[in-house]
Amino acid sequence: MRVIAGRFGGRRLQAPKGRATTRPTSDRVREAVFSMLGTIAGEEVLDLFAGTGALGIEALSRGAKRAVFVERDAAALEALRSNLAVLGLEAGEAEVRRTDALDALRSARARAETYDLVLIDPPYRRAGAWGRELPAALEPLLAPKARVVVESDRRASLGLPWEIVKERRYGDTSITIHRQG
Repeated sequence: MRVIAGRFGGRRLQAPKGRATTRPTSDRVREAVFSMLGTIAGEEVLDLFAGTGALGIEALSRGAKRAVFVERDAAALEALRSNLAVLGLEAGEAEVRRTDALDALRSARARAETYDLVLIDPPYRRAGAWGRELPAALEPLLAPKARVVVESDRRASLGLPWEIVKERRYGDTSITIHRQG
């Protein structure tokens, strides 16, 4: 797994051994996501279910101002922190929050944070539950015209309520880009 483009382009990223808890987004899918998004320079990014951080790191590499990584799995957190350290990303640019996604969203709301780009790649087996829970918690954190990118199993979409701007399938993986407001 590597960073596709930007200032960290070509740099390798770590992933935890095995795939019991973490399913890193493939290089091909990440390349497609960022091609669909276009410019993200200066954007504030939230990477929910961050895993190794590959999506948020790709955003930073391509010019995002800051990324907040939310992950609770210990092995994924170890890989994520290692990836950020190897790339030399500092606290002002990359922040890791070890917590559940909904707790992270409540905490971000209490801080009055907003995001221009939200990257959501939840465990496929819980997609239906997350689709019901995330919209209300996420809505107050979305900046005007924010984009929400969802990676899911093509058979189990999150079904978020916002306008779908683009949708593509890559094997069993579905990428949906929503725009709020």
